Amino acid sequence: MGSISSDVIRGYNDTIILYLLLDKPSYGYEISKQIKTLSEEKYVIKETTLYSAFTRMEKNGYVESFSDEDTSNGKRRTYYRITEAGRQYYAEKCEEWKLTKEVVERFIEKERK
Repeated sequence: MGSISSDVIRGYNDTIILYLLLDKPSYGYEISKQIKTLSEEKYVIKETTLYSAFTRMEKNGYVESFSDEDTSNGKRRTYYRITEAGRQYYAEKCEEWKLTKEVVERFIEKERK
């Protein structure tokens, strides 16, 4: 198996994106590249999935967007930064992941005695 199904990881896209925004604001293409790189190309987020996550998280107050001009080509680029509510949501999702992992691991086939 070479990659992760988007169905399996869907509930954690927000967590992944917020993680990448913890230290500094970023924009869609850069976040997409980071996800691909950090997952060692096992997960490639679709552009529509990424931008719908941004829209949903901005509506919920977890991120805020702002425009900045890209000095290399003169185009405006939309950046996203995590909010305090986003940091709290990220922490909650991390705790939820620990519980999820604990439960699912009980059902992953191990050597039976």
